[in-house]
This record gives sequence, C-alpha cells and structure tokens, in this order.
Amino acid sequence: MRTDIFARLDREPEPPKIEIPRMSRTRKALFGGTLAFYLAIVVAVLVSSSLVIIDWKVMLFRPYQQWPVLHPYLDYFVVLGQRGPTAVMIAAWLGWRSWRQHTLRPLLTLGAALLLLNVTVGAVKLGLGRLGPHYATQIGSAELFAGGDIFPSGHTANAVVTWGILSYLATTPRARRYLSVMSSLVALGVGATTVYLGTHWLSDVLLGWAAGLLILLGLPWIEPLIGRAEQAVFAVRERWRARRGPAPTAPATEPAPRRPETVPQGAQQTVEGTPCEAAGPAGHGGRPAGARSAAQLTTQPRQHAVRWPAPPVTPGRGSRRPPRSRPVTGG
Repeated sequence: MRTDIFARLDREPEPPKIEIPRMSRTRKALFGGTLAFYLAIVVAVLVSSSLVIIDWKVMLFRPYQQWPVLHPYLDYFVVLGQRGPTAVMIAAWLGWRSWRQHTLRPLLTLGAALLLLNVTVGAVKLGLGRLGPHYATQIGSAELFAGGDIFPSGHTANAVVTWGILSYLATTPRARRYLSVMSSLVALGVGATTVYLGTHWLSDVLLGWAAGLLILLGLPWIEPLIGRAEQAVFAVRERWRARRGPAPTAPATEPAPRRPETVPQGAQQTVEGTPCEAAGPAGHGGRPAGARSAAQLTTQPRQHAVRWPAPPVTPGRGSRRPPRSRPVTGG
C-alpha cells in the first residue's frame, strides 16, 4: 500500500488545463506605472517634501483618539496583514488546490511571491531605516536613517500579496473578478488601519501598496522558473519511488483442502435405516453375522427405540393395568 503524500493525487481525475498568466502589454504598462509611483514616494520622503508634512498632520490628528470605539475591532482586523497568520491560511487553501489539481504551482507561486516580498521590502526597510510615528523625535523630519524598519509598511505589502495571489491563481474570469475586489478591499483596509493605530506613516502605507502590487504584476516573469522547480520536485519524487521499489503485497491464502473420508472395505452400509452386512457368510471370506468394525461403531448413528406416549387414564374406571395372573396349582 502506497503511503507517500502524492498517492491520492494519482487517483484523482485529471484536472482542466490551468492557464498561466502572461506578461501582456497591459500588465507591463501597469507594472511601469506602479514602479514610477514607487520611486516617486521614495524620492518625496528622501527630500522631505509636502508628503512628509502630511504624514505629520495625520499623526498629530491621532485617529485612534478621535474614534476610540473602533480600536478593539481594528486591532483584530489588522491581523489580516500579518505575514504569519495570513501565510498559513492562504497556504492551506492553495495546498488543497494543489492536491486536487495534481500540480504544485499554487504553492510554489505563493512561496516565490513571499520570497520576493521579503527580499525587496526588507532591503528597503533596512536601507532607509525610518522610525515610526510613536518613535519620532523631530516634528517635520522624515526620520530616515535612524535605525527604524517601517518604510514601506510590511503589513500593507503583505496583505496585497497574500490575498492578491488568490485572484492571480483564479481559474475562471468570474472568480478572478470577485477575488480581485475582495483582496483590494482587504489590502486597503489593512493599510488604513495601520495609519489609524499610529503604527505607520501615510507614506509608509502608500509605498507598501506599490511594493505589493509590483510583486503581483511581475509574477509572470518568474513563471518559467516556477515550472522548472515543479518539474524538479516531481523528478525527485520519482527517483525516491524507484529507490523504494514496489510495495510488497501479501500472498493470498487458500483454504487447506479437505481430506476425503474413506470408508473401510467391508463396512456396513445402511439402506433406508436398516443395517445390512457387506460381506458374505462366515467361512467364505466374510465376517460372522453381527460382527462390526470400530469404524462402523463410531460413524453410524445409534438407533433409539421409539416410545409411544401412554394413553390418558380415565377417572372412575379404575386402572387399565391387566390383573396379575397367578400360577395354576393342582387340587
């Protein structure tokens, strides 16, 4: 019996062909526009433009104090942008899809997107070193190169990638449309929530949206690499199966043949319940009359005498037992 994780996949019916997104002109145009927006935000923060002044105004407004009733709910909602919980939820769903569709592409695409996200966003975070609103030291300053790690917003970029990957991997136009709307609302809500809670500047959120969108738009460029990685994984699986060899099967056990019962020569046979001798008379090679072998005594059923029930006794007539006869004597 096969016990590897791919055994069930081989028994599933063949899924429909999955269409891999291509890098079309529209996607290239969106990628170029998003990249220009990304660079503009970085430059605006570096030169301490009016965008930094807006950051300070929003921070000093303190939305969490203006609408405190929303604070408990938004504390839970912002979890949809945390890398750990969202990655586990999306990976569980995509793992089920991989199991049903006989392909590792959904999981590999998620892994590649998260790897690109961590590398690109992490590099900019550490390179610019911006401090968050709660740790700002000088009003009107961009707070760059101070050892911080909040520019761009990791929550916002992670929400764009992890929820947007569902629409990217959708197999029908209708599902892609609905999932695009849902992922956009979640990403916008997570970014706005971080500004409300005061954990990020507004420019952090804008750059986070752009960073996540760049990852999603550029995924078709790494699709060939994902395909080669999938082939390599399946090749390793086949080599592992070949090394293990076929699983031993238990031989089918057949019931032991029954030994035929042998009747000794000259045994007594029964005809309509009456025993009769099989041999001739005594003195001519047969047994004496009435002699039986040990096999006949053990195999033949014992004959029981049939006893009829006694007739009922009628009261008042005395006993039906005949009188005892006396011997007749002389005289």
